[in-house]
Amino acid sequence: MAEINIGKKLQTFRAEKGMSIRELAQASGVTASMLSQIERGLANPSIKTLKDISETLNVPLYLFFKEEEETEIVVRKDKRRTMGKPEEQDTVYSLLTPGSMGNIEFCIMELHEGAESARMVSHIGEEVAYVLDGPIEVYVDENHYVLETGDSIRIAPQSLHKWANHSEKAAKIIFAISPPSF
Repeated sequence: MAEINIGKKLQTFRAEKGMSIRELAQASGVTASMLSQIERGLANPSIKTLKDISETLNVPLYLFFKEEEETEIVVRKDKRRTMGKPEEQDTVYSLLTPGSMGNIEFCIMELHEGAESARMVSHIGEEVAYVLDGPIEVYVDENHYVLETGDSIRIAPQSLHKWANHSEKAAKIIFAISPPSF
């Protein structure tokens, strides 16, 4: 599998939008220094930072991770692509599909105790989630749900949503998104 160069992709997307680093920094809330370091391959952005950048550039997050060609069809548990560093993040996403070339994306999210996914977000596709290890709370638009192990939920396209783990143990949620948005 080829190495993914997020910095180069960021530079390309920013140039396509005709934005300077300073303009992107002001619009996204990410410092110009951090953007420069990411583009030069000196820093790896967190998922939150990359989401802020992708939303500002109006580029789906998954394009930062998309490879040109996908040849593998099997993903081994020790070879999953992980977004975020498990030892540094409260929320870790691991891609269960070989990539984002198809029409559906399959992921697992781990939320450490007391953690919340960034902020209320929405995406163009629908999402279906299954709680592998709960409980977990999910906020969808104006609604709040507590899901236990074995529960599932469908989140309609464009619905604002976020996850929260107010329990005293880590939670795991497996979800599919169509079309891919990571």
